[in-house]
Amino acid sequence: MKKHTLPVENLARLRRIRGLVRLMDTALRIPGTGISLGADSVLGLVPGVGDFAAAAVSLVIVNEARRLGVPNDKLIKMLVNVGFDTVAGSVPVLGDVFDVYFKSNRRNLELVLDHFGLDHADLDR
Repeated sequence: MKKHTLPVENLARLRRIRGLVRLMDTALRIPGTGISLGADSVLGLVPGVGDFAAAAVSLVIVNEARRLGVPNDKLIKMLVNVGFDTVAGSVPVLGDVFDVYFKSNRRNLELVLDHFGLDHADLDR
């Protein structure tokens, strides 16, 4: 789908998804480093339920992609990203480090933007 044929409502939804992705994956930058983390990393510190709470938010992003018409093959890739992040992130200590580096929501946003032939600059307009 070409970017100029995308309805304005869908662009607004993509912007909301991008905002949620930023919150979950890159909301905070550690000063003096190139490392950023978000609510996914922070929630992962809560034993037992943190990673699953983060997965629930990630599934909201996948559902929004489904509602926008992203094809099933990309939705499956998105679900694999969420599942991998949830399982690997649930490992004590190592999972917390993993969450800082594996940004499943950013990967999923890239899949959605790729489907529509958009990049981040297109969402800023």
